[in-house]
Amino acid sequence: QVQLVVSGGGLVQAGGSLRLSCAASGSIFSIGAMGWYRQAPGKQRELVTTITRGGRTNYADSVKGRFTISRDNAKNTVYLEMNSLQPEDTAVYYCYVNDYGRPYWGQGTQVTVSS
Repeated sequence: QVQLVVSGGGLVQAGGSLRLSCAASGSIFSIGAMGWYRQAPGKQRELVTTITRGGRTNYADSVKGRFTISRDNAKNTVYLEMNSLQPEDTAVYYCYVNDYGRPYWGQGTQVTVSS
């Protein structure tokens, strides 16, 4: 089993920044893709961004140019730098890790952006 520990999140004013991190530990075999999803109240969970082990990234159009995903393979950790946050970014953010084909989800962390 792989455990994911998420840190970061919180309350920020519009235009502000936050950084999330997600560290994987446990019986890790080979972590491939890592990423972040979010779920706003009353909405379905949506993809925010992913990053391959080699560093290839993919972003939702709504966050391009504002959010940056990165990872430290030695630490099995993925980060999400969020800048120019807007109220519509308010959601519970979940990290995602694929370990040799098995998906794992971290506990959600609340991000609230006030206007």
